[in-house]
Amino acid sequence: LRQRLAAAGAVAGAAAAGWLYLRHQKERQQRSRRLRDLRALALGQGHFQLRDTSGTARSKADFLGRWVLLYFGFTHCPDVCPEELEKLSRAVELLERDPALPAVQPLFVTVDPERDDAAALARYLRDFHPRLVGLTGTAEQVRAAAAAFRVYVSAGPRDDDGDYVVDHSVLTFLVDPDGLCRDCYGRSRTAEEVARSVRGHMETY
Repeated sequence: LRQRLAAAGAVAGAAAAGWLYLRHQKERQQRSRRLRDLRALALGQGHFQLRDTSGTARSKADFLGRWVLLYFGFTHCPDVCPEELEKLSRAVELLERDPALPAVQPLFVTVDPERDDAAALARYLRDFHPRLVGLTGTAEQVRAAAAAFRVYVSAGPRDDDGDYVVDHSVLTFLVDPDGLCRDCYGRSRTAEEVARSVRGHMETY
């Protein structure tokens, strides 16, 4: 009986190991296909010229050599942008728990440069991850940055107080140390799922 139980346990163990191997293989293949698709789209290949909250000029080249999680939004956004930045911050915190992983640089690029100058960004970003860098620029520079990542941006009509909402794509982009966009995450993805995906990309980089 013990031999039969041992044999059954060995078979079950082998089956479980085989299932895990196939699952990892499938995940690797899915990431590879997604990366191939992103390369074909040339997503995020364009360079940008913006300014951070200290007024320092920043370009895409400044972030080469680092993993980056990048979100486009605006400080007057009533709910979506704060939620997405909270999620981005949480994902970075989860990744920081593993000291073996390289640091991830969180970035926020405004799509509303008219209202989001350096001072406004600095005030707004205090509520999120302490390493979150905010970037702004001229209207032309911001449009070029959004276009580089194929982010849709459209300012709505102004109300009687001159206030308005900016409609934009709600996506967080993962950019690898070579400056290539490796993945993007929509509103339905949780911080845990984003962190797990980033880790997977790091492991196969």
